[in-house]
Amino acid sequence: MVRIEAIIRPNRLEPVKVALDEIGVHGMSVIEIKGAGKQKGYTQHYRGSEYVVNLLPKVQIIVVVTDDKKDLVVNSISEAARTGDIGDGKIFVTPVLEAVRVRTGERDDEALT
Repeated sequence: MVRIEAIIRPNRLEPVKVALDEIGVHGMSVIEIKGAGKQKGYTQHYRGSEYVVNLLPKVQIIVVVTDDKKDLVVNSISEAARTGDIGDGKIFVTPVLEAVRVRTGERDDEALT
């Protein structure tokens, strides 16, 4: 099993959800976050003062899938989230040692379905 974390633009969340649904991935966590990277942020003026906003709103999507679905999920997220501009985001893949469904006690791959 692997945990896939994608940090993307907020306006790309719906296309990513649709893409994941099309490949049969329905369970996910979505967290609104702020982040900084190459995008660098932007400058705002407030009451005559100028200040730089370098933490931009992003969305973090977390899914845990079986190893055989890893590449399909990563490719689907990448294609759905891509605009071609700086700030499209990042995808991180890490191994998951164990998963347990609390309600039934199912473990590992059975806990993911």
